[in-house]
Amino acid sequence: MKRVITYGTFDLLHYGHIRLLKRAKALGDYLIVALSTDEFNALKKHKEAYNSYAERKYILEAIRYVDEVIPEKDWAQKQTDIQKYQINTFVMGDDWTGQFDFLKPYCKVVYLPRTPGISTTKIKADLK
Repeated sequence: MKRVITYGTFDLLHYGHIRLLKRAKALGDYLIVALSTDEFNALKKHKEAYNSYAERKYILEAIRYVDEVIPEKDWAQKQTDIQKYQINTFVMGDDWTGQFDFLKPYCKVVYLPRTPGISTTKIKADLK
């Protein structure tokens, strides 16, 4: 079984998120989403999600491409997660290109193109 992992906050879920999850799932048989906890967002990412971790997890678990949701509590957990969950492919949006190349000795690293014209930042700006 080919196992894929991706990371993110997935707040104000939109069709760009869904496209990323669909394309990530297509790279393997089992997709794990490491979802940023509220504490990690506040203390390390310096941002506040509109929806709580529990709400974002609930939404992600309802998406047919997602097989499992785990908490992302720290930037440094990626290598440990890859080993613990026997990951074959690590996936991120191409806005992170090169940032996770250090994981290449452990698994394949793929940066998928973002969906043009949509982002949580744009949604928040449009609502103001």
